[in-house]
Amino acid sequence: MNTKEMIAVLAEKSGFTQENTRTLLRTVVDTLTEEVSEGRTVIIPGFGTFEVKKRLERIIVNPTTKQRMLVPPKLILNFRPSATIKEQLKNGGPRNA
Repeated sequence: MNTKEMIAVLAEKSGFTQENTRTLLRTVVDTLTEEVSEGRTVIIPGFGTFEVKKRLERIIVNPTTKQRMLVPPKLILNFRPSATIKEQLKNGGPRNA
């Protein structure tokens, strides 16, 4: 599903116009981006948790040249789905699909 399709589905389900839905979706995404950019965890009940984790520096080996390289530490965005979503996926998808 792309953004245009998502906006159409959300607008139909919510009863809002597509323009209002587009604005609302953009606001949600912008707010989520701001929060994780500042290192805060965002929890969406029934969906999951977005959090920033720090990957430590590590040494990797190029399999072709056998050269060892140091990979610097970096921040990554991690998503953990809620137990509800995990259970739905485990059982083959949502019940109403």
